Amino acid sequence: MDKVNIKEKFDLFQEYWSPKVAGEINDMQVKFAKLKGEFLWHTHENEDEMFLVIKGELIIRFRDRDVLVNEGEFLIVPKGVEHLPIAEEEVHVLLLEPKSTLNTGEEVNERTVSHLDYI
Repeated sequence: MDKVNIKEKFDLFQEYWSPKVAGEINDMQVKFAKLKGEFLWHTHENEDEMFLVIKGELIIRFRDRDVLVNEGEFLIVPKGVEHLPIAEEEVHVLLLEPKSTLNTGEEVNERTVSHLDYI
């Protein structure tokens, strides 16, 4: 049982849109990710997805509205809901997701990270 320093973990990597696993809770993973720019429209048919903004501002676009998630806030995207994450400047997020969750959801393409590194 070791404590985790969030800032130190974020200092370990530079790439965007490539989540890193920082811990596991039962069948869930605690992931850290740096985001910048626009990702892609996608859904997670079987998993909810939680975005906790550690640094910066994240926009989650839905087909009917945009939600601005500020530092210290989180948003849960229910399974099956199409969404598009946008980070105008670099954003640091903590994701809490089932181990089975792919970053691109049902869309498998060149941005899909199928093997996650542990930090």
